[in-house]
Amino acid sequence: MSPTEIQQKFETIREEIAKVIEGQHDVVEGTLLALFSHGHVLIEGPPGLGKTLLANVLGRVLSCDFRRVQCTPDLMPGDLVGHSVFDMKEQRFVFRPGPVFTNVLLADEVNRATPKTQSAMLECLQERQVTVDGKTYPIEQPFVTMATQNPLEYEGTYPLPEAQVDRFMFKLLIDYPSQEEETRILERYERGVSLLMGGRACAAIRGRDYVTPDDVLRIAPWALRHRIRLTPDAVIQEVTPDEILTKIFDSVEVPRG
Repeated sequence: MSPTEIQQKFETIREEIAKVIEGQHDVVEGTLLALFSHGHVLIEGPPGLGKTLLANVLGRVLSCDFRRVQCTPDLMPGDLVGHSVFDMKEQRFVFRPGPVFTNVLLADEVNRATPKTQSAMLECLQERQVTVDGKTYPIEQPFVTMATQNPLEYEGTYPLPEAQVDRFMFKLLIDYPSQEEETRILERYERGVSLLMGGRACAAIRGRDYVTPDDVLRIAPWALRHRIRLTPDAVIQEVTPDEILTKIFDSVEVPRG
């Protein structure tokens, strides 16, 4: 494939992703570069910024098989790579492939899995194969893993072993969108943004087809208070999420007209 053809394919894929993902240009480009280089990416950032959506969209754009694994402390290695099950009919053990047997694998919140489960990913990331009960099973190509992780200060996270971190070609950082990008996100999506949908519902039950600032203020604490994480100092000072939200609301000028 010539450099021109590679460039054309890259631009085509990026344009398709941009129809769904607003902003995050560096993360999208880094992910595509890793894909073109047969590498894997580790994406770090707070929850709710589109890490899962990006992996899902990439699988759809490439028309590839996509699988998602939600990593939790009770996730076992066999849940990831697969395991052998005794077939009563055939009287033998049969291998049941795990979710790593795919083209685009999303290991969501990988650092919430225990070190034992994290280590189970080493072989499939490096050799693109899985060995269970002494038998090796190759993973169909192409194969790219997008592992997302929350910053280590979040509760219930385990640092990734150095050997596993080295299996990732890139570590990409995803951050909150700008105010302009957030506005475009709200304009693009009619479903999924909680504050938007709650405001619309609040207006509807009051017989209106338009949302007022009072509607937003009414449901904002319900939609946001559980998404605010307090620092240890704030907890000691007995600061509540509602107090923080009130300060934010008071600092924002109510739009007129």
